[in-house]
Amino acid sequence: QVQLVESGGGLVQAGGSLRLSCAASGRTFSSNAMGWFRQAPGKEREFVATISWRGFTTYYATSVQGRFIISRNNAKNTMTLQMNSLKPEDTAVYYCAAARISSTTAEAYEYVYWGLGTQVTVSS
Repeated sequence: QVQLVESGGGLVQAGGSLRLSCAASGRTFSSNAMGWFRQAPGKEREFVATISWRGFTTYYATSVQGRFIISRNNAKNTMTLQMNSLKPEDTAVYYCAAARISSTTAEAYEYVYWGLGTQVTVSS
């Protein structure tokens, strides 16, 4: 059974940092792009960041560019999202996902495996 499990969410003050992790099991995703999405209450799910299969290419939403860093470790089948300078508007449930393609993509329909999410709350 393929599973993606996020961890590392929590409550942090504005300006603080959190590091999210995504652990994959059931199959390897070393040939797949991976990404992070988020969904705030009352809003649609939105793209956050994506990384190519070998980690050489990354792409970020404008809203997090320069503050968040996505990385992956194919040997461990894991992915991380380092979130710095957090803002209250970053509050959301964050989901990791694995794409069906190897190159970076911000399109949710390209992602075929999803985790259950981890809550990130940023207080002002």
